Amino acid sequence: MNRDAHFDVVVIGAGAAGMMCAAQAGQRGRRTLLIEHYHLLGEKIRISGGGRCNFTNRGAGPAHYLSQNPDFCRSALARYTPAHFVRMVDAHGIAYHEKKLGQLFCDDSAHAIITMLKAECDRGNVQWWMPCPVNGISRDGDGFVVATARGGVRCASLVVATGGLTVPKIGATPFGYRIAEQFGLPIVPPRPALVPLAFAPEALARYGDLSGVSVDALVSCNGGRFRENLLFTHRGLSGPAILQISSYWDGRTPLAIDLLPDTDVDAWFASRATSTARLDNALADLLPRRFAQQWCAAENLALPLSRLGPEHRREVTAHLHAWHVQPSGTLGYNKAEVTLGGVDTRALSSKTMAALAVPNLYFIGEVVDVTGWLGGYNFQWAWASGHAAGQAV
Repeated sequence: MNRDAHFDVVVIGAGAAGMMCAAQAGQRGRRTLLIEHYHLLGEKIRISGGGRCNFTNRGAGPAHYLSQNPDFCRSALARYTPAHFVRMVDAHGIAYHEKKLGQLFCDDSAHAIITMLKAECDRGNVQWWMPCPVNGISRDGDGFVVATARGGVRCASLVVATGGLTVPKIGATPFGYRIAEQFGLPIVPPRPALVPLAFAPEALARYGDLSGVSVDALVSCNGGRFRENLLFTHRGLSGPAILQISSYWDGRTPLAIDLLPDTDVDAWFASRATSTARLDNALADLLPRRFAQQWCAAENLALPLSRLGPEHRREVTAHLHAWHVQPSGTLGYNKAEVTLGGVDTRALSSKTMAALAVPNLYFIGEVVDVTGWLGGYNFQWAWASGHAAGQAV
């Protein structure tokens, strides 16, 4: 490519949001170039949902997203809904199924979603430079010059869809944040989200050998409450409930875990008032045996039920409904599904995703400070924000 290449729109990043945006812009007749530095297309899509891509959630709405500016996501989500994306999936003949809580997955492979997005880009005559590192961005009047490994390219509108910091082994970088900072946009400090949590050494010594044990629990922290499975690992806690609550955990506040959310523990105790069974063995009727034994040992509760007086039972009940766990940290970006934080949305238009102070510069997808729950919500944000920018550039 020569150094005088010109396009109406350049999109940096060919992930979910970037491909959606490029397809929309191209189909509107905008001459569009999509630049991707990694050598494989849509890797985060490919590995998502166990390889079947949880591509949206039927119930996705603003309440399912975290941001320092929580109302920002409303406009884009309202204008491009899960039903809109499902219509695209149907039009491409992709078979899918619904799992719990409105989650939609491909029947076969996540590759179907990648192929669909590539076809939508082709329909809009989108051009591709891939793999092609971007070396720098500069202003050119009201437009931009993008310096790349293939030479320079000028554009009227520039869209940054470079994702967050999760899974660096498949190409994640902080490049999008650097572009934002170059043009004076503030950044909400990023951190891993939807990520397993690590036990402190004392807890790891006590519970680390429970790896693979799962408990149906209600986990709460800082206003977040999630009722799903909690999974013990050789390093700490994982499972859907923990991944969800990790987005709310601030690094200081203990998790409150209701181990028996459906059980009236007072009534359960009353029915066993004269039992000679030990508490840990009795709890094995309600919880995985190995966990019940180790939990009771940790709480000094490996006692016969008949020896537990009323006050002691109240304490046990309180502990079962609010087991407080202080994680020592997260397992980091390599194990996280998304990045919390990013480009501060108070510096962006909620309608177009454009930077308010930098005409014709747009930020979409995971690079911005909008983070969804586990279950297809982050892909829906990618489609909605990509569509919003693609209709505006």
